Amino acid sequence: MTSTLTTTFATEWARWHAEREQHLRDPFGFLGLTALHWLTDQPARLPELPGTWWVTDNKVFITAQPADRLEYDGIGIAGVQIITPAEGAPGLTVRNDKRVLEVIQRTGKYAVRVHDPAAPTLAAFAGIPAYEPNQDWVITGRFTPFDEPKTITTGAVIEGLRHHHTAAGTIEFTVGEVTERVVAFGTPGALRLLFTDATSGVTTYPGARSLAVGAASDDGTVVLDFNRAANLPAAFTDYATCPVAPEENRLRVAIEAGEQHPRLGTTL
Repeated sequence: MTSTLTTTFATEWARWHAEREQHLRDPFGFLGLTALHWLTDQPARLPELPGTWWVTDNKVFITAQPADRLEYDGIGIAGVQIITPAEGAPGLTVRNDKRVLEVIQRTGKYAVRVHDPAAPTLAAFAGIPAYEPNQDWVITGRFTPFDEPKTITTGAVIEGLRHHHTAAGTIEFTVGEVTERVVAFGTPGALRLLFTDATSGVTTYPGARSLAVGAASDDGTVVLDFNRAANLPAAFTDYATCPVAPEENRLRVAIEAGEQHPRLGTTL
């Protein structure tokens, strides 16, 4: 029976891991990013992009000619196009031939992220390094909800940016002889963690890893499967704007489970 359970556990983890890798192979995903250009209130040409781009009154303006082959909402831009991306949301899409120019708003600033299916990082992707799955890293914890949800503000991998997260409560769990208490984001029915630990910056990405926890039971019990601790996009590219872990979630213990740093030994 134990052997069967172990095999099933490893198989389910391998399926999850393969889905993670397949998601990253999306030609318009984070591995396809080739640039991140911040916009100002001065009309400017952006490196290797057609058109002129700037921000006025919290709106992004683009001027282009038909020969620039810029398209928004299925219509070619000929003259001036105004678009208004939402704070913290997925960007609005401007197409340029095979590329997607994603216009985003982060902490009141506006930028254009370039997604290119021909990106070298996408072509070179050989998978996500990870610790071998180990059932010892499936840990039971206890969720304690806040009386009311709280907003927790964290920094980002890009200096000056901020992320605002809705925190539902805390989760307490024990690793060896160490008891940790972390802030859980989301809702009691769909909890998630953003954390660092003693492996961060050594074998795992230093900014944060995320862990989907799922729902708390009626008595507050939650299951933390650290084998599924996942990298944020910023672990794979310099053109992401991901959050870093809040101070409360910087664990003292080493979580030797889940995804490892995909760019160890490279210049970040």
